[in-house]
Amino acid sequence: MRTLYVKFVVITIGIMVLSSIFAFLVSNTYYQQKLKPYNDQKITKIALSIAAYTDGHSDMDLDEYLKNISTIGYQIYLVDQSGDASFFGEPFRDKLLSNIVKEYVLNGNIYHGILQFPQETFVTGFFANELKNTIGVPITHNGKNYALFLRPDIKLLFNEMHYLFGWLIVLTISLSIIMVVISTKYLVKPISTLTTATKSLSNGDFNVAFEITRHDELGELSQSFLRMARKLEQMDDMKKEFISNISHDIQSPLSNIKGYINLLENKNISQEERSHYVSIINSEIRRLSTLTKQLLLLASLDRNEDIINKKRFNVGQQIKELIRNYQWLISEKNIMLSYFLPDIEVIGDPSLLNTVWDNLLTNAIKYNKPDGSIEISIEKKQESIFVTFKDTGIGLNHTELERIFDRFYRADTARTRTVEGTGLGLSIVWTIIKLHGGHISVNSKDKEGTTFIVELPR
Repeated sequence: MRTLYVKFVVITIGIMVLSSIFAFLVSNTYYQQKLKPYNDQKITKIALSIAAYTDGHSDMDLDEYLKNISTIGYQIYLVDQSGDASFFGEPFRDKLLSNIVKEYVLNGNIYHGILQFPQETFVTGFFANELKNTIGVPITHNGKNYALFLRPDIKLLFNEMHYLFGWLIVLTISLSIIMVVISTKYLVKPISTLTTATKSLSNGDFNVAFEITRHDELGELSQSFLRMARKLEQMDDMKKEFISNISHDIQSPLSNIKGYINLLENKNISQEERSHYVSIINSEIRRLSTLTKQLLLLASLDRNEDIINKKRFNVGQQIKELIRNYQWLISEKNIMLSYFLPDIEVIGDPSLLNTVWDNLLTNAIKYNKPDGSIEISIEKKQESIFVTFKDTGIGLNHTELERIFDRFYRADTARTRTVEGTGLGLSIVWTIIKLHGGHISVNSKDKEGTTFIVELPR
C-alpha cells in the first residue's frame, strides 16, 4: 500500500515534469511564431551586408574574407555556377541542399531557410546545424556569381551557455527532487503522527500526546485532534459514569421496592405500617417513572425530533403559575421567595420551557438551606429576555461548575439520601435552551448559593 509520503513525492515530481513539458511546448511555440521570423530577418541583413561588401571590393581574396567571417561565429557555404563549393567555419551536421535551392539563389533570389525550416516540436531551427537551415544570398566577385549560405555558429557562440544551461537544468531538477523529498517528509510527519494517534484512539487509549510547533493548517489540525481526543476521553468517562449512575439510580429503587414488598408479605404487620410501606413503594415507582421520562425526553431532544411546538406566550405568567404549584413546599422548608415577573411574551415551546423553570425552581428549593431565600426575576434587554433564579443554597465549587450540565452528574455535597435527584435535570435544561437558540450561565460559590441566568431570544 502506498503511503501518503510516496504519493506526495510522486505527484509533486509528476507535476514538475508535466510543467516542464508544458513550458517547453509554450516556449517552442513562441520561438516558431515570434523569434524565428526575427532571427531570419537578422541573419538575412548580415548576409546581405556581406554580399554588398564583396561586390564593392573586387580586389580582395574572397576565400580569405569568408574565412575571417567564419572565425567570428558563422558557418558559411559558398557555391558557384559550375557547382564548385567551399565550406568555411564549423562543418554542417547535415550538408544536404537541393540543386533547386542553389540555382534559385544563383539566379539572384534570397533563400529563407531559417524561416522555412520545418516546425518540429522538439527541435527548434535555432539549434539545427543543417545546411538547409541557412540564409542564402547571391553575391558577385570579380564578375563571377556565387550563392552564399550563412547561419550562426551556435557551438562557437553559445557552447559555454550550453554547458551552463545544461548544468542549470540538471541541478534544478536534482535539487527540486531532493527538496520535495525532504519537505514532503516534513509535511507528512504530523499526518503520520495523527494516524498513529488515531489508531490509539480506536483501541480505546485516549492518552495521546505529541509536540505541536507548527502554526499552519496542519498545526491547527493537530490542535483540533488533541481537543477531540480530550473530548472523547471525557465522553468515555461520562459513558462509564452514566452506566454507573443509571445502574445505581435504577437498582436502588428496585431494591427498595423488593424489600418493602417482602415486608408486606408479613401478615403480622399493622395497617399503619402496611400503609407506610405502600407509600414508600409508590414513591420509588414515581422516582423510576421520572427517571424514564427524563431519559426519553433527552433521547428525543438529542435526535432533534420535531417535539418543539413554538408559539407566543406570557413567560411571566407561566413562572407565577409554577410558583403557586410549589408554594406548599416552599412554605414547608420555610424559604423566603421573592420575584419580579412582569408580563413579557416570548416565542417558544411553553411545555419545554416550563420544564426548564420547573427544574431550576425545584433545584433552588431542594438544595437550599433552612430559612434560605430564592429570588426570581425577568428582565428584557433589546431582543432577548433574561430569566434569573438565585438561591442561598449549598453552592458549587469550581470543579463542580465545569460539569454541572453533564448528564447524571451530581455534586458530592448534593448526593445524599435526603435529596432525591437523577442528575439529568440540568442537562435537560441546557439542551432545551440550546434548541431555543438561547444560553444559560451559572454563578456559584461553595456554601453561599447559586445563580442561574437564562437568556432567550424574544
